[in-house]
Amino acid sequence: MKKIHLLIACCLATTFSFAQNVVDTVYTTPLYKPVPATKAITVGFLQGGGSLIGGDLEILLSDRLGIQGGMGMFAYGFGLNYHLKPGISSSFLSFGYWHQGLGSTFVQSLVGPSFVFRAKKIFTAQIGLGAILQRGPAYVTSDVEVPMILTYSIGLYFPI
Repeated sequence: MKKIHLLIACCLATTFSFAQNVVDTVYTTPLYKPVPATKAITVGFLQGGGSLIGGDLEILLSDRLGIQGGMGMFAYGFGLNYHLKPGISSSFLSFGYWHQGLGSTFVQSLVGPSFVFRAKKIFTAQIGLGAILQRGPAYVTSDVEVPMILTYSIGLYFPI
């Protein structure tokens, strides 16, 4: 009877020993992890400094801090961005400068904060406020002179 118990104990010990080796081999094998994107290109309406059609390039300086610059039809702009989550594909707060128009088509230059929403893939939208720094010859005057205006844009972004 003792021999049977000893045989069963040896079989169980051997089984558990080999099973542990197999599990360790499976889970300790390093897996391929793609390098996260640190740049993104955005194209769309009122992108690139508030241009009718424009684009921006954003580069992450750290997990959450980035800089961007862009241009489009008769406009350019740049900004400093703070991402709410680590990574280029997350929404962020931005402090930016927009220069809308060139030469005789110069409308205005603005500076101010905005919130930029980024979906998990491709879609982006922005809303913010811009303080008017300078008005140009193409600025449409009215009876009421406003010091700040609403800024917004919509587009597609592509992490690279």
